[in-house]
Amino acid sequence: MSSITNTSSFHNPRYAECIEACNHCANSCDYCGTLCLRDANYTLVECVELCFYCADICRFASKHMSRDSNRAKEFCDYCAKVCEDCSEECDEHDMDHCKQCAKVCRECSKICKDMVAKQRK
Repeated sequence: MSSITNTSSFHNPRYAECIEACNHCANSCDYCGTLCLRDANYTLVECVELCFYCADICRFASKHMSRDSNRAKEFCDYCAKVCEDCSEECDEHDMDHCKQCAKVCRECSKICKDMVAKQRK
């Protein structure tokens, strides 16, 4: 079991692990993006943009899974791709918060992909 699912949140049981992963990833990306903004280093602009975009997409996917949307698979598939992009960008930077964000994004991407694969069966 991943570290993301160790919380005791109430979610749609069909998507509980993926909802928790997306929420955790969104919070991590918001934190990373904020710290990168405070660094005032113009080489981090793309990191900031991707972190905030990833946070928005993760929350969007989480909402649709919570609502049992018939589009949840599509949103999670896209979410996985954005998380991958964000993890690649964050991995390019040496700050601890970027490395941690990259790790969380990779984990979220994997969980989203697993959920999509399960739903296709």
